[in-house]
Amino acid sequence: MKLARRGALNQLLGLAAAGGAVWLSGCGFALKRPPELPFKRIYLAGFAPLSPMADELRRQLRLSPGVQVVEEAGQADAILESLVDAQEQVVVASTTAGQVRELTLRSRFRFRVRAMAGKELIPETELVLSRDMSYSETLALAKEAEKNLIHRTLQSDIAHQVLRRLAVLPHADSR
Repeated sequence: MKLARRGALNQLLGLAAAGGAVWLSGCGFALKRPPELPFKRIYLAGFAPLSPMADELRRQLRLSPGVQVVEEAGQADAILESLVDAQEQVVVASTTAGQVRELTLRSRFRFRVRAMAGKELIPETELVLSRDMSYSETLALAKEAEKNLIHRTLQSDIAHQVLRRLAVLPHADSR
């Protein structure tokens, strides 16, 4: 008897899931996908040798369908040039004894994008994201790890914004 109930319950759950999927597909719901970019090859210029921002951009560009990050500018359809790639922290609150209690963490990325022919596709643009973080010297090691995680998250968000800007560029054949 219990097996029959369990089988009926599993069938009901399966029908509910299938109905939910049909309902979601009817409303236009789709899983988040990387944007389709109007070019096939891109070169990243001006980044420091071990830049976390360059690594994040490469990672996200690899997820875009048909896009390849090339190692030489001559092979590229577009060149993304980094002008400023900085991580900053500012003390916003401290105790009377001078101990830090709150920080503002910032990631700043200034860039421009141009076509191989030299035409500027995206003029100099600066993206700045910031997050506040509490701080305690007794938890310094954990707070350092939290700070690194926040900076990685900020860089990922900036890379998403750069890709969205690249996705709205006109296609190479219409330039």
